[in-house]
Amino acid sequence: MDLRLTEEQRQIADSIGQLLAHASDSAGMRRAAFEHGGFDASLWAQLGELGACGVHIAEAHGGLGLGATELVLVAEEFGRRLACVPWLESVVLAGTTLAALGDDRVAAHWLPPLASGEQIVTLDIGLAPGAPLSVRREGADLRIDGVLPAVPAALAARSLLLPVPDGNERRLMAIGLDAPGVLRRARENHDATRPVAEVSLQNVRVRSDECLAHGAALERALARGRLLAAAVLASELVGVAQQCLDLTVAHLAQRVQFGKPLATFQALKHRCATMMVAVELARSAVLGAARTFDAQPDDARLLRPATMARCLADEAAQYCTQEAIQLHGGVGFTWEFDPHLYFKRAQAARAWFGTPGTWREQLAASLLDEVAA
Repeated sequence: MDLRLTEEQRQIADSIGQLLAHASDSAGMRRAAFEHGGFDASLWAQLGELGACGVHIAEAHGGLGLGATELVLVAEEFGRRLACVPWLESVVLAGTTLAALGDDRVAAHWLPPLASGEQIVTLDIGLAPGAPLSVRREGADLRIDGVLPAVPAALAARSLLLPVPDGNERRLMAIGLDAPGVLRRARENHDATRPVAEVSLQNVRVRSDECLAHGAALERALARGRLLAAAVLASELVGVAQQCLDLTVAHLAQRVQFGKPLATFQALKHRCATMMVAVELARSAVLGAARTFDAQPDDARLLRPATMARCLADEAAQYCTQEAIQLHGGVGFTWEFDPHLYFKRAQAARAWFGTPGTWREQLAASLLDEVAA
């Protein structure tokens, strides 16, 4: 598999990286995370103007019509800066799911404002366990009661895509987050740069025309959205790991011990080299998964590269964030330095789309089924 990037792909990554380096530097990121609820509206508007919200959305719906490779390149830059924008939630997860439904009417209505960044859409992915929703029919419509404990980007989003049970199948309902009976409350989160909120649904009426899909078409779209979002999340974690490596190397070059920069100590060089190997291995796995997605195989063939990317990126992020804290010495865990923020992102990301152990179990079951067949 050829993992080399084209000049256009490098330029896309560079343009996003330059914007984020300026608009989401450490001070800007901290300001958005701790003063503005984890959402940088100004940065989001700039990303929309740059086209970052429509990377993989078809040109017919206002997007750039690019592929998964471009998505993961952009995602790595978001991970490097812990950008406080719901790009993964709205563009990748919701956008991919909506596009994968294969319904031209749904795509024409939802994708253009999503691609421009004018509308933020989120999808409940069950980040935290909660009681089942109460869903009852009222003619052709539904009435929904219950609490969704942790919905990503719910405070910034305008609409929520919610899979709800209906007999022996599920329906994907579009619920306005400002609709009567919908209450949102910020929830304390380990990772302040990626906020979640509790969404309470109290006798919320959902019209029949707000059902976007059901049955097998919905399950296929949800599966495709989860697979691609997991690969993109893995790329974010590569960015987290890379930034921790860069911060650590810069710190070791500045600090002097026994009259020499710490960067000249052989043992510390070895530890940085191990971090670099973990980052490069994970980056290759992510690019390999993206290339496979761009080849558009079925979901069964996507599971293996998505699992590899998800697990290797998790390992790299866990290792590099911990090493960054250790190699920064006594200041590594203090508030003024950034490694602890990257450590929190790496820890919180484990809950998204299933833990690495869950992905390995799913892949193992799939491989055993192939052998049995």
